[in-house]
Amino acid sequence: QLQLVESGGGLVQPGGSLRLSCAASGFTLNYAIGWFRQAPGKEREGVSCISSSGSSTYYTDSVKGRFTISRDNVKNTVYLQMNSLTPEDTAVYYCAVRPSCKGPPRTWGQGTQVTVSS
Repeated sequence: QLQLVESGGGLVQPGGSLRLSCAASGFTLNYAIGWFRQAPGKEREGVSCISSSGSSTYYTDSVKGRFTISRDNVKNTVYLQMNSLTPEDTAVYYCAVRPSCKGPPRTWGQGTQVTVSS
């Protein structure tokens, strides 16, 4: 069974950091991986993406300079390091397999909740 499993979410104070993980099971994570998020009452938005080789990365403007995406193809895992978090980053974060960072998301994970609050 092909699965993506996110982890690492939680409650953090403004200015804090979290590292999200996206682990693949049942297949080799040799694809582009995108991180998306959906806040209550808002549409899902793309946050970041990393190419299959890891040589190219993309970020939405609101997280540039604060979030860093990386991947470990040996561990079959993609990470999203999130620093300087603000309440506006509160959302459910999902990872998804993509044919490329310009292609549509395919397989989704179940999501992990990130809450930034004092």
